[in-house]
Amino acid sequence: QVQLLESGGGLVQPGGSLSLSCAASGSIFRIYAMGWYRQAPGAQRELVATITADDRTNFADSVKGRFTISRDNAKNTVYLQMNSLRPEDTAVYLCNARSQDTRWAKIYDLWGQGTQVTVSS
Repeated sequence: QVQLLESGGGLVQPGGSLSLSCAASGSIFRIYAMGWYRQAPGAQRELVATITADDRTNFADSVKGRFTISRDNAKNTVYLQMNSLRPEDTAVYLCNARSQDTRWAKIYDLWGQGTQVTVSS
């Protein structure tokens, strides 16, 4: 069974930094794009950043210049470095991977369980 395991959330003061990581485990043939989404209480889930297998990145306007995303294909792991954090960044951050279990299997979205990021003084 393929799973995504996130780590690195927590409590940080405004202006601080946090790093998140997300590793895929299990029998995986290929992982295509990976990304991070977030969901605050009472709000819709929104895209934070994505990265393709060849390292093309995309960011939400609200995090451009503050967050960076990277991946290690050998480890099936994606990272999110968050700097200059603001209270409005507070949310549950969820990892996503477009995955394929075997060469002939369909590609599907895999989600992690989420990790809480709280920005507060």
